Amino acid sequence: MVNLNNIQNIYMLGIGGIGMSALARYFVQKGKTVSGYDLNPSSITRALEEEGIAIHYEDNISLIPEHTELTVYTPAVPSLLNEYRYIESSGIPLLKRSDVLEIITRDMFTIAVAGTHGKTTITTMIAHILRDSGYGCNAFLGGISSNYNTNYWSNDKKLAVVEADEYDKSFLKLKANIAVISSMDADHLEIYGGEKEMKQGFRDFIEQMKEKSLLILNKNIHSEFPDKPAITYSAGNLESDVYACNITRANGGFYFDVHVKGIEIKGLQLYMPGTHNLSNMTAAIAVAVELGVGEEEIKQAVAGFKGVKRRFEYVFRSPVSDRTLIYIDDYAHHPEELKAFIEGLRNGFPGYRMLGIFQPHLFSRTRDYAEGFAKELDKLDEVILLPVYPARELPIEGVGSHLIQQKIKSAHVLIMEKEKVPDYISKRLPGEDALHTPFLVLTIGAGNIETLREPLKTYFETISENTVMLA
Repeated sequence: MVNLNNIQNIYMLGIGGIGMSALARYFVQKGKTVSGYDLNPSSITRALEEEGIAIHYEDNISLIPEHTELTVYTPAVPSLLNEYRYIESSGIPLLKRSDVLEIITRDMFTIAVAGTHGKTTITTMIAHILRDSGYGCNAFLGGISSNYNTNYWSNDKKLAVVEADEYDKSFLKLKANIAVISSMDADHLEIYGGEKEMKQGFRDFIEQMKEKSLLILNKNIHSEFPDKPAITYSAGNLESDVYACNITRANGGFYFDVHVKGIEIKGLQLYMPGTHNLSNMTAAIAVAVELGVGEEEIKQAVAGFKGVKRRFEYVFRSPVSDRTLIYIDDYAHHPEELKAFIEGLRNGFPGYRMLGIFQPHLFSRTRDYAEGFAKELDKLDEVILLPVYPARELPIEGVGSHLIQQKIKSAHVLIMEKEKVPDYISKRLPGEDALHTPFLVLTIGAGNIETLREPLKTYFETISENTVMLA
């Protein structure tokens, strides 16, 4: 096994990935020299460059630093990449991101959060409570925390809060002291072969937990593991071990209490819509109580939680009236995520007209879930479908956004190139009158749809004299 303490110069293939960028920041914090390659610039790569990391965007072996002692790569990097093939044959140690995370967390008390959706938000919630309360943790997040504008931070305490990713079976590298599993809806079937095999992956993740460990399960999936001692959590199900109760919707979020370990923490406030986010916070509170964080510290941290970038993130809100123009960005890229996102919007913003711009992620996922995507998107009033974002895949014949379009029955739907969207929105919502309209604009997906954020936000700011932007 590679000894990271003895290595100074680290090169990263796919450094702009959310998990990879957290490792890059970890290495920099440890005093290492870090550089990397990515296919395209992004908000993450720009931030890393501002932090002093050299990054290039050309697949060129001559740009690999001469003194590289270790290369870390993400499985999203294609094996035909020239740089990957060169490094693989050069003798330079080559490790997957998950292998490195295994090495880093091996000697730490590890809180690992898994699930086909919800894991990024729960991981960030747990890490935020531990940081805000002064308990302390090292955090490796699968999203950018809006509170701290980063996906990594360090602490002297030998405790790590880690997102446990089921893609490529990466979470099987982690051995948790506390494991949280939020959901197990069918996904990444191109990796597992079927839903049964995917669920076995989660069982394997549980089987390898450390001795005297604690398993925390969403009440909805507890029946999948009847033989495993576990604490269950939910938003409102009183049969759970930990549950939110006395729930009131207000101000785009919730007032609530949490029943946990025989006590009730009263008067909690969460400024995020969506019952799924209330459930996520309940799981985070369960972990915090288990670690001994005090009630008042938990209440303060929950009230101060600002969310995760691209998870129900408010990008723009005009202050013209209580019922006005709002722009929200979300990472949802699976039908169940879309369902939770759109239902949260319908409950939180009754009477609003909703226009969703959706970018399908992966040809295989579009093929497998076209009907599910269409069912959820049909709950919007208007839908713009972008072309499929291929990520790591090659095109599949006959598969495209039209498969979703054909199954949408009620909503007005268009297929449009991403570059044409800002002009369309400016014509669809022209001038300052748009600011007086109860209208939600949504960008949804896991590809590069986030590049629409700035042009859309800029347009809305331009037509507003009194813009309110939520950080």
